[in-house]
Amino acid sequence: MSEIAGTYQCVTKSPMGEQESTLTVVPGPDGNTFTGTVAGANGTNQVEEGKIDGNTLSWIVNMTSPMPIKLESEATVDGNQIKGETKAGVFGKMAMTGTKTA
Repeated sequence: MSEIAGTYQCVTKSPMGEQESTLTVVPGPDGNTFTGTVAGANGTNQVEEGKIDGNTLSWIVNMTSPMPIKLESEATVDGNQIKGETKAGVFGKMAMTGTKTA
């Protein structure tokens, strides 16, 4: 799972325009889970319920700023690229892409 570990510069296409963030993925010892953070313009949030299924990642972020909202994400890693979507409550699903930088 070490090929999934790392830092990804991501862009999510939200109703408020493109939102840039940095996703850090730290696989757990079992290889089926991960911890990490998502950092963006509104601060840094911990990854919750991070799961690894092959080259697919899924996770939850509970943002508090600028408003409380639960973000549920799923993305596939292909080489140094990551692509998926984030479900943001009433805002629905938003496309997310990114590139591994470290």
